[in-house]
Amino acid sequence: MPRDVDAKKTRKARRLIRKLAQQGAAAETIDPETGEVEAGEGKVDYSAWETEFLTEVDQRLEKYGSAFANLSKGRKEEALSTLQTVKLKEIAAKARGKKRKGLTTKKPLGWRKRAPAEGG
Repeated sequence: MPRDVDAKKTRKARRLIRKLAQQGAAAETIDPETGEVEAGEGKVDYSAWETEFLTEVDQRLEKYGSAFANLSKGRKEEALSTLQTVKLKEIAAKARGKKRKGLTTKKPLGWRKRAPAEGG
């Protein structure tokens, strides 16, 4: 049973994915004169996983209008799940040249002012 996904959200997601995919490395080309294989030139060097992710999500959006089926993974009217949205933001940050923020722990308030605990 297909869900009703907002067509605008699907178009927006596909546009972003296609834009990110175009920024990736182009396919290898063969020089017709020498027959040498030349590496493709792209602005961003995506990993194989990122390239595959962009391709598969774009295919699902084109075919179904949504890239996820399990409603516990995202909102009903959205085209991308919550985790897919996060991963796309990380790939977009990589394309812009920003460093990826890893997981960090939160320090309690006033942790610098506390005296070290003495065992005794």
